[in-house]
Amino acid sequence: MNRPAKHPSKRATAVTGPTALYDVPGPRTRRRHRVYGVVTTAAIAALLGWVLYLLFDTGQFTAVKWSPFEYRGIQDLLLTGLGNTLKAFAYAAVLSLALGAVLASGRLSEHRPVRWVATALVEFFRAMPVLVMIFFIFVALKVQALPALVAGLTLYNGSVLAEVFRTGVNSVERGQREAAYALGMRKTQVMSYVLVPQAVRAMLPTIISQLVVALKDTSLGYLITYEEFLHAGKLIASNLDYDLPFIPVVMVISPIYIGMCMLLSWFAHWLAGRQRRNPRTDAAGPAPASPGTLLPGAQ
Repeated sequence: MNRPAKHPSKRATAVTGPTALYDVPGPRTRRRHRVYGVVTTAAIAALLGWVLYLLFDTGQFTAVKWSPFEYRGIQDLLLTGLGNTLKAFAYAAVLSLALGAVLASGRLSEHRPVRWVATALVEFFRAMPVLVMIFFIFVALKVQALPALVAGLTLYNGSVLAEVFRTGVNSVERGQREAAYALGMRKTQVMSYVLVPQAVRAMLPTIISQLVVALKDTSLGYLITYEEFLHAGKLIASNLDYDLPFIPVVMVISPIYIGMCMLLSWFAHWLAGRQRRNPRTDAAGPAPASPGTLLPGAQ
């Protein structure tokens, strides 16, 4: 008489469960990982304590170094610089997206001369340092600080985004393109209604990452006397009346830059989630079964 099979214990299930990427760690491995975590946490805490000690020891938290931020004039200077930074970034972001779309269209063109010209422009502006282009436009072409900064950022980031757009469109399955052409759609329609909507999801993280780069590169404007956020911080940090509060200025400006970059990343996640929830982008479910027309003589 066969005995009924015993149910595996919870412990056995936990150890022998399906693991696609790695084996389930055993008790000794888990203890070792806890030790590594404790040691790493202690090392990070010690490093932060040492940095704080150096800051206190060098007098970075004295009242005289933080007193500038109490004055309305200094606050207005920082707010004006922040507004100028956001204005330059807004112009550069919109123009970079537009330039990237134009250059990507040229790179994907079926006309060989157009494709060659677009490729040459993309490779040239991608290889040129941003600061060199900004200085050339500002000094050689005698352009004002804001247009020079925006133009340099647009040329560089637009050429990078062009490659992002081209790669995203080419990443769509080839059958999608062929099916659209088989339906009689023109190339513009195939690009607008079939390829680009599917490629946007794949391109979105890279696009946002490049816009974050553009936001941080707006700080290069202080080199051409554009009164952006970093330029305002430099004016405060070089003030001898407040004992050169360089570290306090960095501690005020850095979190704001980090917060703006994190806000862009959050916007990208929100936009991606909204696209996933959009009913127009969801795949249509199968139609319910219904009786068809019976042929003559069928039962």
